[in-house]
Amino acid sequence: MSTQHADAPDVSGLSIGILGGTGDQGKGLARRFALAGHEVIIGSRNAERAQQAADSLGEGATARGAENAAVAREADVVIVAVPWDGHKATLESLRAELAGKIVIDCVNPLGFDKQGAYALPVEEGSAAQQAAAILPDSTVVAAFHHVSAVVLLDPEIDQVDLDVLVLGDDREATNTVQALADRVKGMRGVYGGRLRNAHQIEALTANLISINRRYKAHAGLRVTDV
Repeated sequence: MSTQHADAPDVSGLSIGILGGTGDQGKGLARRFALAGHEVIIGSRNAERAQQAADSLGEGATARGAENAAVAREADVVIVAVPWDGHKATLESLRAELAGKIVIDCVNPLGFDKQGAYALPVEEGSAAQQAAAILPDSTVVAAFHHVSAVVLLDPEIDQVDLDVLVLGDDREATNTVQALADRVKGMRGVYGGRLRNAHQIEALTANLISINRRYKAHAGLRVTDV
């Protein structure tokens, strides 16, 4: 069952760039979008590392690697999957290259101590709002926060059984990102509100990490009655 209307945008031809694509989350998303038939460009500060990550995606998942600036320039849609501590500096350095594009932020500002994961305060309210403040000429959408990298990377898992909450202030952009989420087998994009509500989506990741530790799982979310 899909939340998308029949007039959902055709996103099959969009190329997808992933900043921070050498980390497990970025690499996992790259793999699934490549399997769905998209041109995927993995970004890193080091082009060689980016290409190594692209070459490691496994059978049927073809991608290429490049430096972050080239990825930001060339891709139609760019996913930000960098570590939180490098989020601000990375986006500031790519402001010009990302102008005019949909930028999907999936970064979760989390800290970890002996009690587990917890949400960190963000001056702008959330990582997504920080991205929007840094990138005034881009359209920032928050999505893909609750997708297990382990599941994304597992070649034995054919379907990624979860909903992706998509938040943003531009209807056309959120429709596009929902349609992209729908391209991954088993995944569904669900509109989750305005960008100002991204904080609790990012913070909820800490709860999912707690669930995973307790139940030795890779939990995702499903939204009922839509």
